[in-house]
Amino acid sequence: MSCASTPDTAAPARVSPAELALLVSVFVVAACGLVYELAAGALASWLLGDSVLQFSTVIGTYLFAMGLGSWASRLVRRQLVAQFLRIELLVGLVGGLMPAGLFLAHGSLPAQAGGAFRVLLYALVGLIGVLVGLEIPLVMRILKSHFSKRWALSELVSQVLTFDYLGALVVAVAFPLLFVPHLGLVRTGVFFGLLNAAVAVWALFVFRAELRRWRAHALACAAVVAALGAAMAGADHLTTWAEDRFYGDDVIVRESSAYQRVVVTAGPAGVRLFLNGNLQFHAHDEYRYHETLVHPAMAAQGAPRRVLVLGGGDGMAVREVLKYASVEQVTLVELDPHMTQLFARHALLGALNAGALASPKLRIVNADAFSWLEGNRDRFDLIVIDFPDPTNFALGKLYTTSFYQRADQALAAGGYMVVQTTSPLLARKSFWTVVATLEAVGLSTTPLHVHVPSFGEWGFVIAGHRPWRMPTALPAGLRFLTLQGLPALLQFPPDMARVPAPPNRLSNQVLVTTFEEEWGKVAQ
Repeated sequence: MSCASTPDTAAPARVSPAELALLVSVFVVAACGLVYELAAGALASWLLGDSVLQFSTVIGTYLFAMGLGSWASRLVRRQLVAQFLRIELLVGLVGGLMPAGLFLAHGSLPAQAGGAFRVLLYALVGLIGVLVGLEIPLVMRILKSHFSKRWALSELVSQVLTFDYLGALVVAVAFPLLFVPHLGLVRTGVFFGLLNAAVAVWALFVFRAELRRWRAHALACAAVVAALGAAMAGADHLTTWAEDRFYGDDVIVRESSAYQRVVVTAGPAGVRLFLNGNLQFHAHDEYRYHETLVHPAMAAQGAPRRVLVLGGGDGMAVREVLKYASVEQVTLVELDPHMTQLFARHALLGALNAGALASPKLRIVNADAFSWLEGNRDRFDLIVIDFPDPTNFALGKLYTTSFYQRADQALAAGGYMVVQTTSPLLARKSFWTVVATLEAVGLSTTPLHVHVPSFGEWGFVIAGHRPWRMPTALPAGLRFLTLQGLPALLQFPPDMARVPAPPNRLSNQVLVTTFEEEWGKVAQ
């Protein structure tokens, strides 16, 4: 006896070439949509500050807008292919040109117009999110009505979502490792805009028999491709112009690594390094920072032989460490190999660190410091911790009790570690949070501070299992630090005096929130 199959139990139909092409377009659509989201988050971090707040709000806005677009797709009832083609062109044009447009806007708007830039940023993110939210429901309806009437609904949804998620996975990996380092953010956006346009061109030819006003659609495709092609050709000029407006001085290095945007300027006052738009040092006064970072702890240790530097890929801290004849080996752990290579090969930058990165005593390890410490079995007489400020949770983990416990395990008996610890004046609670975090792992702490004109008052903390003692000698040739001046660095006036602060733990990362609140007030 035979029985008829219901649609939900029918065997999956063989995918035709046309069906496969439409499913591949789902892959492309998902990849492009995620790229625009990541590009907006990266730009917000680069231009507004490397902050977890930027990525969180961009992603939240984008997902909400996608939901609105998916809901609105029910209102599209006729000419599905024509509507899909138009949406692809709009997504490609707006999304592809978004990084370039935001760079232009940031370079053109006055510094006090940060609110206007944010409105533009989130308006573009919202518009792209709505358009991307419209795409997938339309693709599913086109598949169902044109190709896959034999497919069960569950099979159709499974096929579409598989290609959608696969596209998102591929791009999530390739965006930071392949596209941004090799194409840059502007060209990456334009490249994926062209992919959206390619999907529209594909639809134009596959569905040419049923498209009304085919010639008008063809002209629209040609115009979008031409606009994106022109943007691709002019991407370098645009980025150069925007960064020149933003940084002011002559930009001598503008490069993107897998981790950050690196810009070095050389103006009348000297060389400056910016990572993701944030000033890292100014050659005019960096010696004040690095001498205070290294020498009070190192000179007090006695005769350090093995030194570990975590962060500090510019080689400035290593330069100070190598001033001690007792040093036999320095290990520099820097996440970004681009930084260590740049400051080793560039003549001007290598001169700033006195060729420290070429020293035979130096061993460079390009790795995540948190993970590297877990596998480390060596012991060091001094550990210099010179990370960027805790502007996001990825950096915040490097200021937690978990991290300092690992660093403590690498510290030799009688050794010291020293941590750069933001401004005790402008981010007072953040500074004392780091002190409390070091004390929470059983370390004795000695806070100190110094005035660096480029940054203002800046703080450091020396920590170890034996109390810190005033050194009796310092290396010759220091430009700022003296034995007579050291006691003043230990004095904290009332506006920088200690305030109650909880330890920063990996499970809560209170320091990131505190840091954002305090520096946010400074920026207002």
